[in-house]
Parts: sequence; C-alpha cells; structure tokens
Amino acid sequence: MDADACPVKDEVYKVAFRHEVPVAIVSNSIMRIPVHPLVERVVVSDGFDAADDWIAERADASAVVVTTDILLASRCLKAGATVIAPTGKPFTTSSIGAAIATRAIMADLRAGGDAIGGSAPFSRTDRSRFLSALDLALVSLKRKTRPA
Repeated sequence: MDADACPVKDEVYKVAFRHEVPVAIVSNSIMRIPVHPLVERVVVSDGFDAADDWIAERADASAVVVTTDILLASRCLKAGATVIAPTGKPFTTSSIGAAIATRAIMADLRAGGDAIGGSAPFSRTDRSRFLSALDLALVSLKRKTRPA
C-alpha cells in the first residue's frame, strides 16, 4: 500500500486479516500500524518517488497495489499487479492510458493558471466500493494461485 495520505489503511488491514494475506505499508515517514505478523512497515527515504520505486520494484502478478498515483499504477500494471484506487476504482491495462492522458491535460491546465477543481471529497460510498474491490481482487488472486 502506498500509505502516505491513504484514506483506507484500516480497510486494507481488515480485508487482509480476513484473507490472511501480508500487507506492506510503504511510506516516507514512520506511521502507526497494527502490531500483527501480517503487517510489514516499510519506511523509505524522502527522496522523490522513493515509495513508488519500492512498490513498483516488488509488484508482480501476486500483488494487489493500493494507490492514487496514476504513474505508479501504470508501473505496477506493467509488472502484472492488480491495482486499486482508494475509491475502489480499479486501474486496468485498458484504462491506464486514458488516466495518464487526463493527468497530463490537468497538469497542463494547472500550469497555465486555469482554476480547476480537485478530486471529489472521499465518501462512505468510496470506502464501501474500495472494500468490495479489494475483497474481489484477493478472492480472484486466490483462485488463480490455487493448485488444480
């Protein structure tokens, strides 16, 4: 999990514990995490993209990555990982190109001085959608890795 400013940390723990899967909490600073054998705290340097680099280097087909960072999502998808935003929206190989293009357009508009709105506030519906998406992703991975 890309943990810096992630609004669904507690939900990740809840679902991971239920499915008995390990969780790596990756951040640039020490943060409180549950004391649990399935939870690993990873504190990286405060260098640019240090957390993203750590996550992307370890992403593979057996990983579920939680992030709002579109470029990190792209890197993880290329490595075969399942990627979910905290709103429950999955990033896919089909949707990531449009997301990157939209990100670039918005950056250009902001750089040009245009006043554009930010993201919608995080809602209970987002939280619920995230819980469902994470549960579905973990169930799907378990099915793929189950011996025939």
